[in-house]
Amino acid sequence: MTLPNRARIVVVGGGAVGCSIAYHLAGLGQRDVVVLEKSGLTHGSTWHAAGLVGQLRSKRNLTRLMQYSAQLYGRLEAETGQATEWKPVGSLRLASSEERWSELKRMATTARSFDFELHTLSPKEALDRFPLITTQGVVGAVFVPNDGSVEPSSLTMAYAKGARAKGVRIVEGVLVRGFESSGRRITRVLTDQGAIECEIVVNAAGIWARDVARMAGVQVPAGAVEHQYLITEKSDKVPPGLPTLRDPDNIFYLKPEP
Repeated sequence: MTLPNRARIVVVGGGAVGCSIAYHLAGLGQRDVVVLEKSGLTHGSTWHAAGLVGQLRSKRNLTRLMQYSAQLYGRLEAETGQATEWKPVGSLRLASSEERWSELKRMATTARSFDFELHTLSPKEALDRFPLITTQGVVGAVFVPNDGSVEPSSLTMAYAKGARAKGVRIVEGVLVRGFESSGRRITRVLTDQGAIECEIVVNAAGIWARDVARMAGVQVPAGAVEHQYLITEKSDKVPPGLPTLRDPDNIFYLKPEP
């Protein structure tokens, strides 16, 4: 697609967040939307994201938002015809300290107040759910049956397909180089292929969000954090249907793959 010269809303970034924003804007009736991606969709941090979907959060509104997300992933494939690889296998969150266990129980109490389904487990019950763990040092756990995982690149493509179907324009291979403003409002997005007049700019540039914001004279406290992960060979010792696993005290998570 060629670069348009005008759009009401310009979204900078074609990852999972940018395409989700465009999809939801279109769903709210905002069809004059352009997404700019400097390379190809998902080519930033989206392509190697873990894709864990955990709905239990410390704030009620965040939990409700994640509930909506999990429900959406289940129906987005049917709506768009694009696979999201949503797997509602559940999640297991371990508490390896008394402080973490108290925190999880507080979160569970809040979640139950609006009928959020979860189960607090003993270490033995956690082992039954995930036989590969050791219970040494584990105080308790929370199991959320409706959690799971999604394939971030596939999800992004589903968002993009749904957004395009509603009139959103997505232009790949366009690098944003700056902005023009009138007062405190951005009026034009400057790219390596020309300029776009606009009323609203959404910065969804992920690990480059800080750089994009700086072009507009805004300081965004965001940056890239190094994250190591390893992929194991398949093993017959891994039973099918295991939930995703988080152990925040020991700073790791596991995502079993079939």
